[in-house]
Amino acid sequence: MRKVSVGDFKIDEEMKKAVMETLNAEMISEGKKVEEFESKWADYVGTKHCVLTNTGTSALMAGLTAIKYKDNLPDGNKVITSPLTYIATANAVVTSKLEPVFVDVDKKTFGITPENITTFLEEQDSTEDISIIMPVHLMGYVCDMEKINKIGKKYGLSVVEDSCQAHGTKIGEKRAGNNSLMSFFSFHIAHNIQVGEMGCVNTNNSEIDTLVRKIKSNGRRSDQLNDRFFHDLIGYNFKTIEPLAAIGVVQLKKADWIFKKRSENVKYLNEELESLNNDLQLPEYSKDVSYLAYPIILKNQKKTSRTKLMQDLASFGVESRPLFGSIPTQQPAYAHLKKKYNGVLPNSDYLGANGIYVGCHQFLDREDLNQIVSSLKKIFAK
Repeated sequence: MRKVSVGDFKIDEEMKKAVMETLNAEMISEGKKVEEFESKWADYVGTKHCVLTNTGTSALMAGLTAIKYKDNLPDGNKVITSPLTYIATANAVVTSKLEPVFVDVDKKTFGITPENITTFLEEQDSTEDISIIMPVHLMGYVCDMEKINKIGKKYGLSVVEDSCQAHGTKIGEKRAGNNSLMSFFSFHIAHNIQVGEMGCVNTNNSEIDTLVRKIKSNGRRSDQLNDRFFHDLIGYNFKTIEPLAAIGVVQLKKADWIFKKRSENVKYLNEELESLNNDLQLPEYSKDVSYLAYPIILKNQKKTSRTKLMQDLASFGVESRPLFGSIPTQQPAYAHLKKKYNGVLPNSDYLGANGIYVGCHQFLDREDLNQIVSSLKKIFAK
């Protein structure tokens, strides 16, 4: 049976050649290819600086730690963020010795809303221990950054973007990741620009750029030879390697094609699945969204459960994944927060319990898309 995958990664001849060039040069650690990717990705996003790390999670940790150093934040200060996201977002906050606090998301675009952020802040007796707002651009959809930035300015909070799933998405004339103090990207195997494991921090702030470069190198004072083993900060080893950056440079040449192909696939699936609107919430289509995947929300579990839906899709050769889950109420690692957030995050809880996604990636052809369509129509015709 033909399998329609959630994601795919094809290593072409240009990628192989780029990797072999780094190996033949006997250059594995960070060098010219890392610098080239940083420069080109900064240009693509529209920021002055980009710092590569070994993963997106590391980028989050390095960036949050940079803010702690920059603003002299104490451990335990709070970060307003999304409950509906891959768990790395919250984990990075916790491992940076900050505290995540969650506000609810929009039911259709999956991101935290300015209204929910404002309500949360207005309900606090004091906001002195709240320092950061970190919206997550999930599945390629972007949060309302203009309004969120205004909230940040009003309350004196740093705004940063978890853009790990929004490579290339446009916000007006800008791209996701160029609308705040800094942003974070992941180039994981399942993402739109993919190298396997790699991440980065983008920023227009030179102080943040310097701090992140130090933090990712165990707090090293500088790259100068006489400073190589002198460290004026406590940091981590989050450096990446040349072969991965070389793949990234090649991938970036295809960014516009990847964006366009995924967009076309989502548009086609929406048109073909329109008859299932009573059973499924289909993703909102926008030509400005660079889709990570094709998210669908089960509207009525009386007809079929999410587990059964995923099982039935698998029986038809269509791979799927659950939509992450609401971190404080549905993730076992955060079970200690369940009582506190019970009933507080209705949209996140609903989406986390009823959402799945299937593939819309650039390697799917019309036959693959039709297999997704026919599978879902058969399941809901029962």
